[in-house]
Amino acid sequence: MKFLYFTDTHIRGTTPKNRLDVFSDTLKEKIEEIMCIAEKEQVDVLLHGGDVFDRPDLSPNVVGEFARIFRKATMPFYGISGNHDTFGHNPQTISRTMLGLLDSFGLITIIHPNEPICIEKNGVKVQISGQPYHYDIDQRDPKLDYYPTNDHQADYMIHIVHSMLVEKALPEGIPYTLVDHIWSTTADILLTGHFHGGFGIKEKDGTFICNPGAIARINNHWSEIARKPKVILGTITKAGIKLEEKVLDCSKKGDEVLDRSFLEKAVHQEEKLHAFVQQVKEQSDFRSLNMGDIIKELAMLSNVEDKVKHEALRRMTVVEEVWKGGENE
Repeated sequence: MKFLYFTDTHIRGTTPKNRLDVFSDTLKEKIEEIMCIAEKEQVDVLLHGGDVFDRPDLSPNVVGEFARIFRKATMPFYGISGNHDTFGHNPQTISRTMLGLLDSFGLITIIHPNEPICIEKNGVKVQISGQPYHYDIDQRDPKLDYYPTNDHQADYMIHIVHSMLVEKALPEGIPYTLVDHIWSTTADILLTGHFHGGFGIKEKDGTFICNPGAIARINNHWSEIARKPKVILGTITKAGIKLEEKVLDCSKKGDEVLDRSFLEKAVHQEEKLHAFVQQVKEQSDFRSLNMGDIIKELAMLSNVEDKVKHEALRRMTVVEEVWKGGENE
């Protein structure tokens, strides 16, 4: 059995401020290429990892334009909902969304939790299950989201999850799950989305954990400028599993489609903030470690741009609030 997996297309009718191209036209070109790859590779099923759309109530006109492309798929097309596909991050609202509309028309079949599908080919039975984005994902027992049950007594299990599965810890306050913590997953192939940067194909003791990264590049972070959108091609036989990433040929270099001026402006602001901190160190002799007193002393400094001072004060106030919250726990 062969499959093609891609994720986070974030279909929308407008162009993000960080893009230099006509975003919807670029997305159409990418999805057209994905459909061509699927035909050329003769895959048996298309899989989508969520955030098909950038909002649940996207204009019907825009949805119709992309639906015509999805109709070109000659093989079954399955997917799960991401946080952008539903109202209030609630997968139970899917029937009232544009992704739900595509599901009702049979263009993309939504895989619901605890309702896996089964595909059998050449004597190999493959179960495909899914876990959409929800409020508690990456904040509850990972077994509830990353460990599917083998309902079809399948030879292999593919599980799709829209979650913040990453290789390294993220800043405090951002829910996430580390790849290294779920290698005991019951799935043979775990396909994830949501984390746009992706981490490629990871394998350990015959288990595969994969995220090729988002098809859409919406922000202008340096990592996104360097990244090229990819899909994953998979082949499952009695002999085992073979996965490979394929870069989309139509994807342009990041610096051709992403506006770096916004990023450079942000870097400039960070440099000014750093200079401000240095000035604080040189001009201030803090006699107290009380955050409130420090903030007051900072406010008295001169020769500092107001917007830089205000940003520094805002950040320090946030830190103070976090510390106070920790003391009360």
